[in-house]
Amino acid sequence: NGYAKLVATVGFLYLPLLAMRRRGEDYGDYGVTFRHWKADLKWFLLLSAVVLPLFVAGYALFAELLTHLPPWLARSLAPYSPSWHFRPRLPPRFPEWVVDQLFVVALPEEFFYRGFIQTRLRDAWPRGPVVFGVRLGPAFFLTAALFALGHLAIFQVWRLGVFFPALLFGWMREKTGSVMGAAAFHATCNLTVMVLEASF
Repeated sequence: NGYAKLVATVGFLYLPLLAMRRRGEDYGDYGVTFRHWKADLKWFLLLSAVVLPLFVAGYALFAELLTHLPPWLARSLAPYSPSWHFRPRLPPRFPEWVVDQLFVVALPEEFFYRGFIQTRLRDAWPRGPVVFGVRLGPAFFLTAALFALGHLAIFQVWRLGVFFPALLFGWMREKTGSVMGAAAFHATCNLTVMVLEASF
């Protein structure tokens, strides 16, 4: 699993370079920039304040639902067998996980999917409806679907659920012109799930 993560991280960061060099582009052309840090920070804070409390509440309801399902069905819907005993705690080595989720997981994935793939697909299919000031065409939804399918490298059906936060990450990338805020929000979402899993 560690080797697979390393290969994925290196691939996400460096494979797009082959196409970028042919086109005379750099990472900044695909959203790896701090030029828009104020917008990144604003949307990161706003979405964190709105989405994360709703997610925590939904997670608690989902954990309660799992206790009423047959064990085989509960195992297919979630990677754990929770019981309704909540005790707030951090997972072991949490500071290391913060670094891992931000720099090894979220930033490479956001650059590859929202930065490189979404940008190139948007160039090919520029049309689509405008939602809260952002044009969301086929490229937007296809990128989220590819992101979800990529998570099936470890085949567990529940992993397809990442399609929904991917829509928020993609929206942030289009709204700010950067992937940095989306990467921070992506890492925060992953860390929130880890804390909830440890706490339940």
